[in-house]
Amino acid sequence: MTNFSQRKLLTLIVFILVQMGASAQNKNVKLPANWFNLDLTESGYFGISTEKAYRDLLKDKKPKENIIVAVIDGGVDINHPDLKPVLWVNQKEIPGNGIDDDGNGYIDDIHGWNFIGSKKGNLEFDNLELVRLLRIYTPKYQSTTNLTPLDSNQKEEFRLYKKMVGDFGKKYEDASNTFSVLVAINKVLDSVATINHKQIPTYEDIEKYKADDETEEQVKTIIRKGSREDGGFDKFYKNIKDGYKQYDAMLKYNLNPKYDKRAELVGDDYANSQDRNYGNADVKGPDAMHGTHVSGIIGADRNNNSGILGVANHVRIMAIRVVPTGDERDKDVANGIRYAVDNGARVINMSFGKAYKWDKKVVDEAVKYAESNGVLLVHAAGNDHQNNDVEENFPNKYYDGAEAEAYKSAHRKPLKPDFIPQKPVGQHTMGMRPPMGIAVPKQVPLDSAKFSLPSATNWIEVGASAYKDDETLKADFSNYGKYNVDVFAPGFLINSTIPDGKYEELDGTSMASPVVSGLAALILSYYPQLKPAQVREIIIKSVSKVNRKVKYKNEKGENTRALFSEICVSGGIVNAYNALKLAATY
Repeated sequence: MTNFSQRKLLTLIVFILVQMGASAQNKNVKLPANWFNLDLTESGYFGISTEKAYRDLLKDKKPKENIIVAVIDGGVDINHPDLKPVLWVNQKEIPGNGIDDDGNGYIDDIHGWNFIGSKKGNLEFDNLELVRLLRIYTPKYQSTTNLTPLDSNQKEEFRLYKKMVGDFGKKYEDASNTFSVLVAINKVLDSVATINHKQIPTYEDIEKYKADDETEEQVKTIIRKGSREDGGFDKFYKNIKDGYKQYDAMLKYNLNPKYDKRAELVGDDYANSQDRNYGNADVKGPDAMHGTHVSGIIGADRNNNSGILGVANHVRIMAIRVVPTGDERDKDVANGIRYAVDNGARVINMSFGKAYKWDKKVVDEAVKYAESNGVLLVHAAGNDHQNNDVEENFPNKYYDGAEAEAYKSAHRKPLKPDFIPQKPVGQHTMGMRPPMGIAVPKQVPLDSAKFSLPSATNWIEVGASAYKDDETLKADFSNYGKYNVDVFAPGFLINSTIPDGKYEELDGTSMASPVVSGLAALILSYYPQLKPAQVREIIIKSVSKVNRKVKYKNEKGENTRALFSEICVSGGIVNAYNALKLAATY
């Protein structure tokens, strides 16, 4: 266990107990496996009416083409039985011959490409971008004060450095605190298992266990409450084990400035943004949970009478691995986008994000490349229940350039005092809902002028919704933004494919984004002449409008209510039936 006093640990456990139950959604519910495809009026679940569209609009229609959807993610299990029939296959490449048959610079890229690997293996873990930036800026500015003479560029770098030092302190404290509580919970779970000679204890075993002290008694209370709220002890147990693994990696790798295996395991010329021919053909990688789940939502086989039903029926999934456990790197994201475009993708799903940028220019160039080649980008808004109109979230649709720099210079804030540790905030995850941690967004004045800066026309930003048509419709973890989040889509307890032929329910804007990617592919399969900007317009205009107030947490950290039109551009949930009807008029 970390160096925590028993009293501090007990205080943290009590704090978590108070927070438990504050979630807007009840997870102790059994939803239809296909709820995100259902129609609200017909079923009572706020899905996107996919099944209604297939039944009433597409029954006698033939699709005009299969649509390739690139899944830029952490890896895809290409052997999952619900995905094998819908995988993109590079017909120009001969499998396993060790030759770049199609001359595209990537050897044996049969189903896609992995940009975070090499012949030496695969990169599983990486730092947060915050840590990578601190590694660069700390030697330059750790001895600098507000009185040190600096030129304009140095002042900007120092301003960024001070912000990063503060953010790192908060993230590290939060991760350490949460991990200490998870260690305490795991200790009780493992002790009970050992006492009862079991690998995994039962809820009854926990109840019978006699706590050694007040801390263990409070842990038992967490287990009771968590089991109720997660829909059973088995789910709670798995969430705790997953949470332990996540925060262990956070401390060992994501927030560890000494950890950096990029050069060893990838071996590219990292400083060269134009370096594109690196990686390997292993699109699954060491952890394909996230990307496999995303892929199933988009296009799991609808004709095999087993598993789940993806949104799109005539789709081919292209797997592109660029996201480790940690923050993705801008160079890899850009190369992933270019690979997808060059190999025929019409839609690219991007269920990842981070709070800092390093080489946004190379990403912007790739986004423009996709834009000029008719490719739609669908991006998850993030899971920190923050206002994306206020807080930074990368990648995003805005292009860095002269106009953006001029705006930034005109609105530059004065340097703040040296960092003073604050209360912990939530973690930035790869798109899936964090198992624990409470974000307290900062209050920042909103300036809507920046939303008129040059931006991509082929970009859709997606928030996550839940299943009930009531005030809890916005998923409590989802980011939002009146100007920067275009639509919401189901992202709560979404059942989809995971590695080794299995299925699991996951939460996150990472699950909402592929719902929209699947919808875009569905539209394009019947109306392939549509341009990305038109598909975007159709999806936004055809939402099911939400004319009620919903619960959300504002940038002050206050629980409040607002009309749905105040938290996203469209004011609604995407709807396949409406979108296909509208597409027919273009």
